[in-house]
Amino acid sequence: MDFEQRHPLDAAMRERVLQELERIERERNVKVLYACESGSRAWGFASTDSDYDVRFVYVEKPEWFIQVDTPRDVIERPLDDELDVSGWELRKTLGLLRKSNPTLLEWLDSPLVYRSESVATLRLRELAEAFYSPPAARSHYLSMARKNFRGYLQGDSVRLKKYFYVLRPLLAVRWIDQGGGRPPMTFDDLLGTVDDPALLAEVAELLVLKRNADEATYGPRLPVLHRFIETELARAVPKLPRTQEDNSVLDAYLRQMVGHYA
Repeated sequence: MDFEQRHPLDAAMRERVLQELERIERERNVKVLYACESGSRAWGFASTDSDYDVRFVYVEKPEWFIQVDTPRDVIERPLDDELDVSGWELRKTLGLLRKSNPTLLEWLDSPLVYRSESVATLRLRELAEAFYSPPAARSHYLSMARKNFRGYLQGDSVRLKKYFYVLRPLLAVRWIDQGGGRPPMTFDDLLGTVDDPALLAEVAELLVLKRNADEATYGPRLPVLHRFIETELARAVPKLPRTQEDNSVLDAYLRQMVGHYA
């Protein structure tokens, strides 16, 4: 399967997204540094009716930082059932980066990028690598997997798309435990942590079904996947390295970006 099949992105929708980002810049007087696709299209298992989840990082003008009331640091534009656009202000972004927020790290690894200020994005990715914390990332992904498993995969008939919302974070945990560094965003890359032929075959069948069905499709519980999930959820937590970095480099980057785009 080629890239376009794994990560479908309609040309007309790309143009619509770019126009929306430009409109946000004009109306909010901000600069979008980076914008990407963040949902199932980027992960690699979009359904026929999957929506578009656009996420971006933006920088405010200097005067935004000098006011008594704490200003809102998120821009949200849920436009319709097909397109959702939202972004984080840069200071908020760096605060989350300092905590090794996996959602932000995935944005920076997305295979579908709409906008990217090259110098700003390169440095942001370097900082994300420097501040990456394996224990924090592992805890996030394991918690996500447990929550989705308890919430969606307990019946004899289950919503099949939910398997991926358990499998993907569990494979990210395996990636971390195997010493692979920051987990990649794409599902196909994460599958590299698995070598069980029966499991891979069941996942491959599920991928075909997911990519050719709608989001609400139900089906019977998948026994091989269920056993794998239960085993992974019960695995012991390994000892992982912790990262300690100097926050001053984040302050310097923030000042540089605000000054550059003032």
